[in-house]
Amino acid sequence: MTPRSGLLCGLLLLACGSAPAARAADEVRVIVESPAPGVTVEDHVHQARITGSAAARGDQPEHFDVMLAIDVSHSTNTASGLDVDGDGVLGVNPHNELLPPGAYANNVLSTDPGDTILNAQLQAARALVEALDSDRVRIGVLTFAGEVDPLTARRKRLDQEDAYLEVPLTADFELVGRSLGAILARGSRGATNYAAGVRLAVRELAGLSGAKSVPREGVRRVILFLSDGTPTLPVGRGDKVDPGDSEAAIRAAGLARKAGISINTYALGPQALRYPKAMTEMSRVTVGTFTPVQKPGEIITLLQGITFANVEDVVFTNLTTGDFSTDVSLSPDGGFTGYVPVAEGRNRVRVSALATDGTRGAVEFDIHFAKSQVPDRDRMAELERIRRQNKELELRRLELDIDAFREEQRKLLEIEAERRPSER
Repeated sequence: MTPRSGLLCGLLLLACGSAPAARAADEVRVIVESPAPGVTVEDHVHQARITGSAAARGDQPEHFDVMLAIDVSHSTNTASGLDVDGDGVLGVNPHNELLPPGAYANNVLSTDPGDTILNAQLQAARALVEALDSDRVRIGVLTFAGEVDPLTARRKRLDQEDAYLEVPLTADFELVGRSLGAILARGSRGATNYAAGVRLAVRELAGLSGAKSVPREGVRRVILFLSDGTPTLPVGRGDKVDPGDSEAAIRAAGLARKAGISINTYALGPQALRYPKAMTEMSRVTVGTFTPVQKPGEIITLLQGITFANVEDVVFTNLTTGDFSTDVSLSPDGGFTGYVPVAEGRNRVRVSALATDGTRGAVEFDIHFAKSQVPDRDRMAELERIRRQNKELELRRLELDIDAFREEQRKLLEIEAERRPSER
């Protein structure tokens, strides 16, 4: 969904530093967790670290149950287009290259096994989990494919599941990480059954009969559904696309909608720009999002840019010095960490947030800063990591009107500076 431009809402001022008069309630609620009121921030460089959370007013509660549905069908053995394993060698599909006959076996779809679409999905899942707060988010993992008879290409058994629960919903993110390693070790196999993956995710998130996950009341439930192809099961042959396969997936999405579950779909590969029916309908029916990823390896960055809290951007403004900072890392659950330039002494800082529907929210507070003689190298490394990640995300999210929001914040700062010359 693309944010719409609009006027800034009134500022909701929380008890973070001095407490000015309250104003009209914001559409986006912003909470600053650190620095704590009255604490003096010290650092070798004039940068203050701020952490907190933001959420659109209509998107409470603040807790989330998320099921990662990962495609492990045979086609995910294909090269992703990126050096996923970071070994300096880019894997390519040898069948698309001018190579001597027999250089690679027919079933080898990536010259570097570490650069496959499967590994890209798993690395994206790892990066996502690292960005989440286990106090607010539970993660579950399932894989889906579809075992077929090698001679007939039909399902081996009519009662086969085709989707496998790797980890029930949990706040133990280390357990989730181990499960991703196990999936990679098993590798890719079989055909693709979307419907089986969606049904299993619904069972776990809704706590239906047979579920291994314990359901929670008052949480937002989300399925992140990743696949590089179109469904080829449960109808007919597993090596051919049948209209019934997509229809089964869309019917399963209808079950998710009835359970109050949204599905965010990610189509990986060149066919993504054709807006495949099954994926687009699964997200539409459940009021989720559809994201085409033409180069599958880019899912590693894009998955970190999703939002469960419907918050698209957070910026920091130092009203005392006139500095403006976008060096902010925004987590899918609405948590944020970032840095704002500061001067020694008292700094009046505003944290502003942009929601997916274009609404805004902000909070102002004071930061007291004193220069330290000892450099905090960990903080500077974190700042560089945030800048690098934001640059990658912005290159891949040009369809969002984040630039307009940031320019609006800059103009607001200029207007306020003109109105308060005595404070400059």
